[in-house]
Amino acid sequence: MRQSILFTKTLRSAPKDEVSLNAQLLIRAGFVDKLMAGVYTYLPLGLRVLNKIKNIIREEIDAIGGQEVLMPALHPKENYLKTKRWDEIDVLFKLIGAGEKEYALGSTHEEIVTPLVQKFASSHKDLPCAVYQIQDKFRNEPRAKAGLLRGREFSMKDLYSFHKDEKDLEAYYEKVKTAYFKIFERCGLGGITYLTFASGGVFSKYSHEFQTLCDSGEDLIYLCEKCQVAVNKEIIAEQKACPQCGNKKLAEKKAIEVGNIFPLKTKFSDAFGYKFVDEAGQQKPVIMGCYGIGPSRTMGAVVEVHHDENGIIWPENIAPFATHLVSLGKAGDDVDSVAKKVYNNLTSKGVEVLWDDRDISPGAKFADSDLIGIPKRIVISKKTLESDSVEIKDRKTGEVKIIKIDELK
Repeated sequence: MRQSILFTKTLRSAPKDEVSLNAQLLIRAGFVDKLMAGVYTYLPLGLRVLNKIKNIIREEIDAIGGQEVLMPALHPKENYLKTKRWDEIDVLFKLIGAGEKEYALGSTHEEIVTPLVQKFASSHKDLPCAVYQIQDKFRNEPRAKAGLLRGREFSMKDLYSFHKDEKDLEAYYEKVKTAYFKIFERCGLGGITYLTFASGGVFSKYSHEFQTLCDSGEDLIYLCEKCQVAVNKEIIAEQKACPQCGNKKLAEKKAIEVGNIFPLKTKFSDAFGYKFVDEAGQQKPVIMGCYGIGPSRTMGAVVEVHHDENGIIWPENIAPFATHLVSLGKAGDDVDSVAKKVYNNLTSKGVEVLWDDRDISPGAKFADSDLIGIPKRIVISKKTLESDSVEIKDRKTGEVKIIKIDELK
């Protein structure tokens, strides 16, 4: 893509009402635009990042047998009455439609997915099965001041699994844990994201969160450095030691929750009368689990973790482009001509390139390049052409090297 045709622009400073670092940088760099508190438009660069995160999630969830669907965001009140959650979910957006019929905007989809799967999976031969979607969710958050980390409208991957018994649920639950760690590793959050024991509420003794260490994190966790698992602050009073090894010397850390998983058991299958017929012809309740990851929240967390004083530093797998080509010439001169050939050559090989061909100063181009944070910058100037070379700079390490143009890959 030529940067000269990109309709968005970078900003020297973030809006004064934006306090979160992730939103400040993403707005300044032209990745998102704030419509109102907790609601953002994803601009071309931001949408490329978001879609890459979603595709990583798809690949890993497909690999453990998840089947993708897309359920409605508009939900009938009746389904929530069956689960007794119409007045229980305090962040539910409610609205009244034609004929005074009441609806909700989906903050979660247990009330929709349970009767959906019930229509099709009624025999032990149909189980286990797992369905997921990646869709916008809506939550009437009382405070939405954390940028992409706490939105009123946000992207969510929600996976739901259906099983014959708890043993089968437990086996799948472990598969999801493994898949989640692969997802966060690929998104650039590997080695700093920990399985964290949290309250299981009415479902079980524990649920599990995936918490990414970050100085600006909203959550407090207590990390067992021996087992590499943590305990959320909300349960530390009752769980004062590592749940796995009993270690009481836990390190307090700030973190961002980027995923969570719950054993739902029969709460929702009971509400909808969802049973299956077992091998002996007897009806048994279906056991369920649910598993969430927010692609938009993950994007915000990556920015909170991967940045410096000059801007964002995108991990390679989710960067909007692999290479930022910066040409320091004028339209039609030798620098422009060589840059065009390099751009066409790289794109023909499948390399994702953003070419800064704008007629602005070199300093402004370099500042924008650092702010946008693409992993590799290639600079072509009159000076580099004197030796038929280009300058390559690594955004993460700052390493600079000069290589011949014909060696570019």
